[in-house]
Amino acid sequence: MRVVWLLLVAAFVAILNETTMAIAIPELNATLGIPPELGQWLTSAFMLTMAVVIPTTGFLLQRFTTRQVFIAAMSAFSLGTLICLVAPGFPLLLIGRIVQAGGTGIMMPLLMTTMMNVVPPHRRGAMMGRVGLVISLAPAIGPTMSGIVLDSLGWRWLFGIVLPIALISLALGIKWMTNLGETTHAPIDVLSIVLSALAFGGIVFGLSQLGGGHGGEAASSSGSSELSWAFIAGGIVFLALFVWRQLGLQKKNDALLDMRVFTSKNFVVAVAIMAVVALAMFGTFSLLPLFLQNVLGLPATEAGLVLLPGSILMGLLGPVMGRIYDARGPKTLLVPGSIMIVVAMFLYSRASVDTPVWLLVVTQIVMSLGLAGSFTPLFSASLGSLDRHLYSHGSAALNTLQQVFGAVGTAVLIGIYSSRLHAGEQQGLDAAAAGGPGAQAAFTLAACIALVPVVLAFFVKKPEEDEASGHHGGH
Repeated sequence: MRVVWLLLVAAFVAILNETTMAIAIPELNATLGIPPELGQWLTSAFMLTMAVVIPTTGFLLQRFTTRQVFIAAMSAFSLGTLICLVAPGFPLLLIGRIVQAGGTGIMMPLLMTTMMNVVPPHRRGAMMGRVGLVISLAPAIGPTMSGIVLDSLGWRWLFGIVLPIALISLALGIKWMTNLGETTHAPIDVLSIVLSALAFGGIVFGLSQLGGGHGGEAASSSGSSELSWAFIAGGIVFLALFVWRQLGLQKKNDALLDMRVFTSKNFVVAVAIMAVVALAMFGTFSLLPLFLQNVLGLPATEAGLVLLPGSILMGLLGPVMGRIYDARGPKTLLVPGSIMIVVAMFLYSRASVDTPVWLLVVTQIVMSLGLAGSFTPLFSASLGSLDRHLYSHGSAALNTLQQVFGAVGTAVLIGIYSSRLHAGEQQGLDAAAAGGPGAQAAFTLAACIALVPVVLAFFVKKPEEDEASGHHGGH
């Protein structure tokens, strides 16, 4: 179990690093003297690299030992953090972020695959609850920590704080990490990697441009929006080619991402819910700090603190949710959880300049409770529905879709907010008056999308129920 805890710490550091940047970008733009559409690349390039790396992890985890993969991922992450820490200007900072993302992309699938292999089925919920804790606590602490560090120490300390923790994780990994599962000598299919990079990279890049970064400058010109759609369309074409290639390769068990994971109905339903929840969550977590800072006029530290109570609660409840899942199955948690997410979204869609901050804190707590009730059963039920040799591919598919739909959510919500903001500013309104209606429109759309998981939640089964009826994994 030591291995699992090591992976949890490493994943926590990686996700924490990803979420500290959102609030830091405006400060970096000002300090480095770069325009917002360039600064946004510190986030876009990171997401792009993740979208390219994650689909390959199913293959990597079968080809190399757990220890090799962990040490490679943590070394890349530590090196990237060091480059960012000492970067004299934007180009090197961007390179550091890309190197960091290479390590981060491997971390989550590695954690989930290892957990599925090590933890017996009856304890999976409890362990996945701890994964939920990591996934929820890191994004919660990220913006708050970022705000405090930026207001008091300066942006380099964002990397200065993360680096020692990363190096300690790496050192402990070299000492304690053991190898789990069997490795295969599957030949690597270069064409699959190229198609995967063009497919997921194109879609995520197109979407991030469509959202116009975090300022909307890019979205306001029609030419760039046509270019964004071209990238998305191209990505979809390459995605079709990638899937076609995998279907051919999996007959020989050589696929980069084995598509047989999608033959399990339970996996497909759980992953579909996860994708929509990711869309709503990442979109909200990107838009909310903008709303709090630009419309309500809160400083960075206070904006971060609004998210904190809900997120701490969500983190603490992770293991509890896991125990409930082990005892009662997924529906007990998923149905109320998905309803709470919708309720929170509708409350956000009514928020305006006059909304008291305490009400937003309460709304975020409701949202966090809903997310806590959703993550644990979704992780456990989706991967638990697969045959053992498909765990690494299932985990890669799950994380890839989470990343892509997170990018969709961010792009769509920020895009709606930005376009309304610019329209209002052209009519002579200030940022607060112009941004309010934009945020309301974006949250209303998110609330409507979030209704989908409420319906699907009734169809998720606990994998042991499948086993009991004798057709495991939907085969």
